[in-house]
Amino acid sequence: MSIVTWSHIWYRSQKWESKEPSVNAKAVTTSARLSDEAVIPLSTLDPAAPLDDLEWLDLAIGDARVVAIGESAHYNREFYELRHRLLRYLVERHGFSAYATESGFVEGRLPDTWVRGGEERLGHVMANGMTSLMGLWKQLRAHLEWMRRHNRTAAHPVGFHGIDMPGSMVSLLPGLDAVTAYLAQADPGFQVDPGIRETAAAFAATSAFSAPATFSAYGQLAPATRDALTAGLADLRARMTARRLDYVRGTAADAYERALRSLSITITLDAMLRDLARGDQHGMMLDREATIADTVEWILDREGRIVLAAHNGHVQRWPHTVPGMSPSPSMGMHLADRLGEDYLVIGTTSASGQTLNTSPDFYAGTLFTELEEAPQPGSLDALMAACHDGPFATDLRRLSPADAAAVRAVSRQRHGTYYSGVSPLDAYDIVVHLPRVTPAEPDQAALAHAPHEVQAAFSLWKPE
Repeated sequence: MSIVTWSHIWYRSQKWESKEPSVNAKAVTTSARLSDEAVIPLSTLDPAAPLDDLEWLDLAIGDARVVAIGESAHYNREFYELRHRLLRYLVERHGFSAYATESGFVEGRLPDTWVRGGEERLGHVMANGMTSLMGLWKQLRAHLEWMRRHNRTAAHPVGFHGIDMPGSMVSLLPGLDAVTAYLAQADPGFQVDPGIRETAAAFAATSAFSAPATFSAYGQLAPATRDALTAGLADLRARMTARRLDYVRGTAADAYERALRSLSITITLDAMLRDLARGDQHGMMLDREATIADTVEWILDREGRIVLAAHNGHVQRWPHTVPGMSPSPSMGMHLADRLGEDYLVIGTTSASGQTLNTSPDFYAGTLFTELEEAPQPGSLDALMAACHDGPFATDLRRLSPADAAAVRAVSRQRHGTYYSGVSPLDAYDIVVHLPRVTPAEPDQAALAHAPHEVQAAFSLWKPE
């Protein structure tokens, strides 16, 4: 799961309670709604259906090089399907050449190889090439299978990229091992200090379900041991940077750049753990958002146009607030600052259904929980839910003055089980509303390749 999610779970496990006033959503109604002219109905979420109802996107996206598609929470079927359908449209009609998602950058090489014709079993690719449980769902399988079919005949293939920390943000080992493997080729006379990996292995975890154990194990390390790990990683980066010309003569330039990016995000993960150990959750969020923005830019340097899929809290051009933390600049704010109009954001809302469970019993197999019966008044979700019964989109940049005033009156947005402050007109260009969201369907072939604790938790989950 994302750091937005496991940070929230961490706070719940510390018996933190929200200070926001409770609202009886069932008892409260709101008359605010947008005009019919602002509603662009979507005929279906079926990724395989005709795409004609998306032609309004032609004007909306213009020449944007990065189109970010948010989600209100992870692992919902409808968000997977929406992103798949939009990906098809942007690739087929506008020549987008990359799909970048909220999953580990290091691990992302595996699904990228598969969609380009690789021979690994897809279940293995999904379980090991995508982190934070993102790849364990049938709807994600459909994404990858479509990309592979497209690439068989397309003049310009579409690639897969992760943007996030390695090891589901609970292990340095995938990134460290990728860098060590590169250095064995580029600098065979050099041996990476074995103490770096030994320390990283002391708190390594095999999946997102191991996050609590990782925090505990890292916290038990002696300060001098943590400092030696950080210093060792910094030494590796200094060595790689100083020897770039020598390394690229002996290896492909892309291999060097990928290894250096893998090391950079591994160093960020180490910094995030150091932040957590000293109680600086805000610093942890700052580290991550800036680094995933750097990775998107790294991908953009190699691809023409990118479809970027991540949580609303990451893609929005507005500070994101996890309960108990102060607002943090998002990846989207970094990208908007760097790319200007080349960065376009599609946010999402929902009204009812089930969402990712952010309470500690998530780890015992209660993966999803019921949403409130209705979004709270004053939220973007409530405004959108009042407008239309089916899925629809609204282009926030082309609203009438009255509709713009209605959106401007909104002050927050629901992210799964909690609300975060937002100014929608600043945060998004387009909003897509999905009336009801449900859990995605687990992919049994992927689960068969997942770590034991993941299989155990999924076996306890009883979908409705």
